[in-house]
Amino acid sequence: MDEATELTHQVPESVDIQQIMKAIPHRYPFLLVDKMEEIKAAESAVGIKNVTMNEPFFQGHFPSRPVMPGVLIVEAMAQTAATLVVLTLGEAFEGKLVYFMTVENAKFRRPVGPGDQLRIHVKKERARGNVWRFRGVARVDDVSVAEASFSAMIVD
Repeated sequence: MDEATELTHQVPESVDIQQIMKAIPHRYPFLLVDKMEEIKAAESAVGIKNVTMNEPFFQGHFPSRPVMPGVLIVEAMAQTAATLVVLTLGEAFEGKLVYFMTVENAKFRRPVGPGDQLRIHVKKERARGNVWRFRGVARVDDVSVAEASFSAMIVD
């Protein structure tokens, strides 16, 4: 049993935007997760991002063919994972920052645009101290659109 599992307390199976904003410091226009479901403390979660034409990045990426930047899909994976970490570790960790350390094997399989709903599946691969490693897969209509492995560190 790793340290993260030992610290686990009762975690809801789903959370809304208010609970996400309580867990992580991101705000519009950079908050990229609207809701989380299928939360299994210290293990996995599914983040949901409803992609709309109102997203500020569509003004320049690309005006004639709006495409969500792949790096923002990876960021949405990280925000989903960060929220899972804070929910797992409890209120003492609310408001702390979770910084990217590595991003590996990122693959982008198809464009994501207005009207798509990203379902961001993150699964913990390991946790040691304040460093967590995850595998993320983003899907639209049950089709993989992006994937990556990443690690992050919890800091004050």
